Order: sequence, then structure tokens, then C-alpha cells
Amino acid sequence: MSALIEDAAADALSRQTLQAVVILAKSPQPGRVKTRLTPVFSPAEAAALAAAAIRDTLDAARATGVRTILCWDGPTPEWLPRDVRLQRQQGDGLAQRLDQAFRDCLPTTGDHPTLLIGMDTPQLDAADLCVDWDGADAVLGLSDDGGYWAIGLRRYQPGLFSGVPMSTDRTGAEQLERLVSQGLSVHLLPTHRDVDEPGDAVVVARAQPHTRFARTFRRIVATPCHPSQLFDAALAGGGIHVEGVDAAFGAPQPLAVEAWLSLSDVDELIVSRCAGPVIDIGCGPGRFVEALAARGLPVLGIDVSGASVVHTRARGASALRRNVFEPVPGEGRWQTLLLADGNIGIGGDPRALLDRCRQLLGPEGCALVEVDADDDVDVRTHVTLTGPLGRRSTPFPWALVGATALVRYAAEAGLLAVEDWRLDGRAFVTLRRAA
Repeated sequence: MSALIEDAAADALSRQTLQAVVILAKSPQPGRVKTRLTPVFSPAEAAALAAAAIRDTLDAARATGVRTILCWDGPTPEWLPRDVRLQRQQGDGLAQRLDQAFRDCLPTTGDHPTLLIGMDTPQLDAADLCVDWDGADAVLGLSDDGGYWAIGLRRYQPGLFSGVPMSTDRTGAEQLERLVSQGLSVHLLPTHRDVDEPGDAVVVARAQPHTRFARTFRRIVATPCHPSQLFDAALAGGGIHVEGVDAAFGAPQPLAVEAWLSLSDVDELIVSRCAGPVIDIGCGPGRFVEALAARGLPVLGIDVSGASVVHTRARGASALRRNVFEPVPGEGRWQTLLLADGNIGIGGDPRALLDRCRQLLGPEGCALVEVDADDDVDVRTHVTLTGPLGRRSTPFPWALVGATALVRYAAEAGLLAVEDWRLDGRAFVTLRRAA
């Protein structure tokens, strides 16, 4: 009889219920969290989604009724619950921080089932955390991307994380292998999806529409963003379209990002016509700036898109994040000014833009302007960008200008059209200062 009692007690101990939930998280500061959600979401929007995810995760942990420990990195926001124990993260790299978190929370003897989760699974509820460990020494919850969303231990044991590569598509499998190699029995929890990419956010928000995360997601997506944000998304590979707010612009058109990444034969001809120093207005990802710099010409690209500046600099060329109507280095001394890819439409007022071009050009300089292939086009309108997840930009002014209208606007701005040339369906006008 005593043996039966001892066996029953041992079995009860092996199935002892969860005693603590540890949440590994960092302060939701723009630029420090959820960076893979950008540029579809701005850094501030990504931080707002991170904050909502942390709060949802805290709600789930507190609803278990067991001790909740927040293993925190960064400044402490005011909204953190006072009944949650705050513990600072320690260590270099995720592996060390995981090890230290368990070292601080778990004894080396006894039985204290403790589950550690991150801030990437706001869809969890208390039932997902209070699971039967089935008598195992450890539990591991794998995630769809090859990592893991949860790991639980009964007691601290060194060496469970050191050397396990983090943030790869093999992290979960290698962590499982490490636990087993250290002599631990492992019970696998259901697989869940981490929110890392914009597509993950869509799936998670739809799966649990009443969470803070889902509500924040819907609010952000429904709010128009700055156009440069979706332009940045286009350079990152997102499918972006341009739509007119009225019929003047015509049907929605895809943003032709691929054409801006490498030089065409026509682009090569444009480059050959440039004399330095050159300024490329609306330089995009910098194909002209790179090519001109390779020829040894002094050249600067300017663009309102931060991603464009990053791309251009990555090519080894110079670029500034700057609106052409703001102060620009070298005003009045540029020998060549480029307005390619229809960028004469910037600002929606060709005359004002050409006035600005005249201010930038040196006395003997010229402007190479790409115009609409239809000579008679002269449209001033507002357009929006539309992109992934149904995101829309705020409307911004744009113009479509053919050669006839450009020559007229140039004359009004004190510029003289000296050449009109066409190749492969593209049209250009060369302008110089009038005498």
C-alpha cells in the first residue's frame, strides 16, 4: 500500500501544474521592435503593434492565475500592470538572455514548471499556456517559421541554449535536439504563428479579432499613411499601384520599380549626355547616380523616400533625403539636372518645379527632363499609392506633362528648350537657361 501511495505522489508531482509564466519582451520603441514589419508599417506603427502584442500576452499570462514575470529590456512604460514582477534581461544575445531568465526564475532542484514565452504571439489565451506537460521535463512550442514561441522547464539546467542558433528556420529543431541531448524528456506544444512579417500580422489579427493587437492592426491599416512609406515598401518588393483621385489620371498603374533598379539602353544615353556636377531629382534607388559616379562625375541624388537614399548609398553613391523645394547643396552651380522617370510631375505644378530647377542650375547648365510620350498631355491632379494589406497613402499632387506644355512652362520659368528627343517610346526635352 505504501508503495502505491508513493507512486501516486510521484505521479502527481510529475504532473504538477504550471507555477509561473515568464514573458521575454523589450520596450516598444520605434526602430527597436518589429523592424521586419517595416516599411509596410512605419517604425511608430510597428511599435504600436508591438505594444498591443505585449499587453495581449500579459493578459493571457495573468489569466492563468499563476505568477507572471516580465523579463524586460528597455524603458518601462506606464501601462505595465503593477502586479507583474519586473525582471531585467541580462546577457549578450538571445541565447544568453534565455539562459539568464531561467536561471533567475528557477531553482536547480525541486519541481517548478515555468513557461517562457515571447512578445510575438498576441493570439494566445490562458488555455494555450496552462497545458498538461504530460510528465515531461520540458515543453517546447514550435512556430511556423522554424523557431519556437514557448519553452518550459521544471528546473534550471545550464547549457540548454548556448550555441543554439537563434532567429533561423532551424532554431526550433536545434533547440529540441539540445534539450533531448541534455537528457530531458520533451513534450511538444501546439504550433503557433509568430508575428514577424506583415503577412503574419494579417493572419493573427483575423484569427483573434477581439485582441488589442487586432484592433490596433485594423486601425492602422484603415488610416492613410505618408506616400513615401508605400514608396519605400515598393523598393522592398511590395506590389504598389498609383491611382488617381479623379478620372484625369486614368486607370490605376503599377509602380514600375523594376525599371528603376538597372540602366536601360535609353538610360545609358541619358548618362552619356550628363556633365558634372549632376543632381538627380527624385533619384529613386539610384541607378543614375551610381552610373554617373562610376564615370567619375560629381553627382548627388535627392529623394523624399528614405529607402531610396539607403539604396543609392548602398550602391556607393551620394544621396540626401531632401525635398527639391527645400534648400539643396550647390544651388546655382549644378551643371546637369536630371528629372527622369516622369519626375517633372513632382509637386503637381510643373511651372513651380521648373522655377526651382532654374535656381539650381549653373549659368551654363542644362536640365534633362523626361516628359509624357503624348505631346499634348497636360494634367494636374492628385494621386494615391495603394499597397499590401490594403494600405493607402494620403493623396499627393502630381502632374503629367507632354513636350508641348513643358516648353511653354519652361519659357515662363526662364528656361529655353534646345532639344526634343525620343527613343524606345520615351520622350525627353533638354532645357537651358534663357539668355
